Amino acid sequence: MSKKCISIILAGGRGERLGALTQHASKPSLIYGGNHRMIDFTLNNCALSEIDTVGVLTQYYSAELHNYINTFTTKNLKNAYKIYMLPPRKNKGSYIGTANAVYQNFDFIETFQPENVLILAGDHIYNMDYRQMLWFHCESKADVTIASKAVPLRDASRFGILASGDDGRIYDFQEKPKQPKSNLASMGIYIFTWNALKKHLMEDQECLHSQHDFGRNIIPAMLSSGSKLYTYAFSDYWRDVGTVESLWESNMDLLGDPPAFSSLVNHSLHYDKIRNSIICNGCKIYGQIWNSVLSESVIVGRGSEITNSVIMPNVYIGDDVKIRNAIIGSESIFMDRTEIGAGRGISLFVDPKVCSSQISLVAPWAHIGEGLKYQSGSHINEPMEITLMASAPAPLEKQVYQGNIQ
Repeated sequence: MSKKCISIILAGGRGERLGALTQHASKPSLIYGGNHRMIDFTLNNCALSEIDTVGVLTQYYSAELHNYINTFTTKNLKNAYKIYMLPPRKNKGSYIGTANAVYQNFDFIETFQPENVLILAGDHIYNMDYRQMLWFHCESKADVTIASKAVPLRDASRFGILASGDDGRIYDFQEKPKQPKSNLASMGIYIFTWNALKKHLMEDQECLHSQHDFGRNIIPAMLSSGSKLYTYAFSDYWRDVGTVESLWESNMDLLGDPPAFSSLVNHSLHYDKIRNSIICNGCKIYGQIWNSVLSESVIVGRGSEITNSVIMPNVYIGDDVKIRNAIIGSESIFMDRTEIGAGRGISLFVDPKVCSSQISLVAPWAHIGEGLKYQSGSHINEPMEITLMASAPAPLEKQVYQGNIQ
């Protein structure tokens, strides 16, 4: 029995621009907003849109993501919704590009004989009812419909940039141009008619010089061949979280008044020592928290100050520590009187390629020695070998959040 539409989620990229955060983890599995995973949003969108057949294409550090999705499916989805994990086949090698990843799963897609295939990314933050986009796609008789959104012109070179007529038909597309002609960006959300996609994937696979990528190869090839490409305008909140800066900004968006993106369960807290911050269960706070997001089981010592920062789970922060404009990886330890985002301090780790806009990043499992200070924009990705470790704190009993802010 054929299906109207099935979904394929691309969740296998390396996420290299996120530096130390993705050295040993997949990007879609990263924590966002305190106690959510990035891939939650795409999975929830599929469920709410009644897309009941979803294939998740994974590759790098996929074990944790597989386990998480299995748990997510059990807790959140009805039996009618099926999520299939699709790592590379041993006999076909690794996925080479987004288009090749879908090509390698022809047999999976053909099993359902879909009229349309919805291609999604597993690391975008947004809410969307795909049924509206599917209706537009079918009404316009498009071969492919691309969701689009206006982005700041300074960011446009990070995206596929398109141009369309008044009827929405696309007449120009450039993948990550150095000098963008406009700021209308592809969101990396595509609905293809399966017959059209199948034809172009097969042709692309035979092209020796292709990068086997949707934005670089498939979309331009369809445009040049005269296929009908349309754009579907999206105006609500959407973030492609591909950099340290965008991950930090998207978390800060949750703390606006009103929040730019308010669909999460978490709410910002306001106490004498906590201002405009999200604090998750299991945290013990003895210092001051301003405009920050703290994940589960974070401990902040006396006299410490956390400002404009994102703290991942199970982080220990000692006394008189100062952290400003930073993302702190899970399970890391900060000894007393350390400082991240200092005006003056160690400059060895400053890395503008990863930590743009002076946002600092500390690797998961880092151990920052007592009294050390790091300048803004630091990327501390191998701290165990370099940071003059002091003795680790005494083992801490697992703290249970009781609603008490001390």
